[in-house]
Amino acid sequence: MKKQRLGFTLIELMIVVAIVGILAAIAYPSYQDSVRKGNRAEAITALHAISLAQEKWRANNITYGALGSCSPARDGCWVIQASAGTDMKTEGGYYNLAVSENNETAFNATARAVSVKSQASDTGCTTLTINERGPLTNTSTLAACWGRN
Repeated sequence: MKKQRLGFTLIELMIVVAIVGILAAIAYPSYQDSVRKGNRAEAITALHAISLAQEKWRANNITYGALGSCSPARDGCWVIQASAGTDMKTEGGYYNLAVSENNETAFNATARAVSVKSQASDTGCTTLTINERGPLTNTSTLAACWGRN
């Protein structure tokens, strides 16, 4: 009569650990890319909100405005003021927002990845810019960065 074994052998346990390690090594970079893409979407949303606020400001003034202080009661937190603006961050704090070169006919709104956050590893998409004509970037990264594929 054979004695029945209970439990796992060390070899079986090591095989399971190796398989889990391989799956984790494949899944984690993909997960990080998805997180970066989500953070980038937050920056794109902020840039579009700034662009809309710029057009609203320009409709009532002779020039495009500078990025002002955040006031949720007006313009959904992207207030454009005629005075000099200061850098602001996206809601998650992964991008710095700024408006530059604002004059009577044009403006540039830029989102730059914060260097100490994981978004700084977002290759090719660390700086996103929009102006009065739409998103600006080189053509090879336009689809990847702005989600137009």
